[in-house]
Amino acid sequence: MADVATAAGLPDLADELLSRVLPGTPGRAGATARRRWYSGDMTGAVRALSAGNRVERRQQQRLASELAVFEGWQLRLPPQHAYRPVPRTVLHILTNSLPHTGSGYAQRTHSILRAQQEQGWSVHAVTRPGYPVQVGKLTARDEDRIDGVAYHRLLPARLPLGLQERLHQQAELTLALALEVRPEVLHTTTHFVNGLVAAAVAEALGIPWVYEVRGQLADTWASTRSPEALQSERYRLFKTREAEVMARACAVPTLGSVMAAEMAAVGVPADRVRLLPNAVGEDYLEEPLPAGEARLRLGLDPDTQLIGTVSSLVDYEGLDDLIRAFALMAGESPNLKCMIVGDGAAAPRLRAQAADLGVADRVVFTGRVPRDQARLYHLALDVFVVPRKDLTVTRAVTPLKPVEALACARPVIASALPALAELVQDKESGLLVRPADPAGLARAINALLENPRLRNKLGNEGRRQVLANRTWTAVAAATVAMYNDIRQEA
Repeated sequence: MADVATAAGLPDLADELLSRVLPGTPGRAGATARRRWYSGDMTGAVRALSAGNRVERRQQQRLASELAVFEGWQLRLPPQHAYRPVPRTVLHILTNSLPHTGSGYAQRTHSILRAQQEQGWSVHAVTRPGYPVQVGKLTARDEDRIDGVAYHRLLPARLPLGLQERLHQQAELTLALALEVRPEVLHTTTHFVNGLVAAAVAEALGIPWVYEVRGQLADTWASTRSPEALQSERYRLFKTREAEVMARACAVPTLGSVMAAEMAAVGVPADRVRLLPNAVGEDYLEEPLPAGEARLRLGLDPDTQLIGTVSSLVDYEGLDDLIRAFALMAGESPNLKCMIVGDGAAAPRLRAQAADLGVADRVVFTGRVPRDQARLYHLALDVFVVPRKDLTVTRAVTPLKPVEALACARPVIASALPALAELVQDKESGLLVRPADPAGLARAINALLENPRLRNKLGNEGRRQVLANRTWTAVAAATVAMYNDIRQEA
């Protein structure tokens, strides 16, 4: 039961339950370790397993290896003195990718890779060992080609137990692939373990490498826990390792100016920081459909007013505030519905909340939708809402979906957070509202629903700004320019 409480994010209840279990009881050491690990007490979790049984000591070995990586373990490979790269060839080292993962991370990656290819580069990508078999794709091949981009898979017969051994295996397999495709630049993304692999391979080959900071994953981890997580061992070590990897890379691009300022604050030289913002391409560049026509194509009532969002359903997105705002409006707007597109851990709680507020029949949860239909769901909305909570991670990270909504000429109402203010200019391309204020959010939504002329004005200005500054072609051109700079410096 303590394990269930820990998994449910109820650490105090887990502590109470564990206090009732006698020392030496089989399973107590493992449950205690998992509880400490949850809160970021990595050393305490490893220590708790010392009194465990054989299975728990194996768990201790796995956790101790991960702790060693967080404490600064380094990865080295023998130098490849005879290596000669092929000009204008890049190898991206990724956590996951299309077609097996449809996240914003995977979508952004593919958009950049495809646009780089259009710039005349030979583009390769490689995912972590065991992926995508680890996510249930048991018949995965060694390579997928999507729009001409080669996604290589590392599928060894066995994955080692500890993180140190897994990273060493990943580095060796990535080096072997690099010796085949012969890149002159390596490009990886957060978090820092990817940077450890990229640095080891790049240093062995004698070529430059890029560490793209797409998020603050230590803060993302802490956002799902109590405020004390910000003082935990895991958080402190996580931030330290991220700063070390950023300092080690030849260039450190990121999504927005808020994140760039945070990187400067931990000592990343200003001349290594580049802005590669989230952007749009392909069908998002086409003239948008009217909302009613998009709804008709999706089988929805074209005459219904529709507000909502396209998002991962996680707590920090603030979708509970959207549902509360909708419930405040629903009684006076019988023709209004709310649509939430996407999936995630918060989905069951959000559905239950809609039922408790008496609006379950008017809140549409689509679940995950096919990639080729995502734009239609943006277009079907009269108002796109980004009600993120005010947390360290949401203040810094600029998401992709609002950029896509702006490209669709839909007015965006977003929480007044620094990262979102980079995307949405208040009263120019949308509206900014106080976070965690359902009543204020409801007023802002009503203001746009009651004023079609203002909706069109804000939507058209948002689209103009995105097409001027945020296309994947422009981002790819900036990426290639960055590669050229670091090649000359190497």
